[in-house]
Amino acid sequence: MFPGMNPRDMQKAMQRMGIKQEDIPATEVIIRTADKELVITDPQVAKIKMMGQESFQISGQVHERVKTVEMSAEDIQAVVDQAGCTAEEAEQALKNAGGDIAAAILTLQK
Repeated sequence: MFPGMNPRDMQKAMQRMGIKQEDIPATEVIIRTADKELVITDPQVAKIKMMGQESFQISGQVHERVKTVEMSAEDIQAVVDQAGCTAEEAEQALKNAGGDIAAAILTLQK
């Protein structure tokens, strides 16, 4: 945290300020967003508790994966039948809804 400071002294200073740090032996960390996943391999994870709040510090090799939505022909047909739209519109609505058939139908009916 502070260059040149002894790690033991740093721990004592953190304890005096009410800061607790715990290392977590993680093998992989995944952060999911709406359209992708950030995968952190070989991570170093530290949980820091300060003033009643917990935060995490993560470092490691970051890889990005794009999410794909699995949908079947039956899912698309169900949306077409219920919403009265084309197959292309149904497929796009399913993609936007993350594969949720009910949400896709409601979106198309508005």
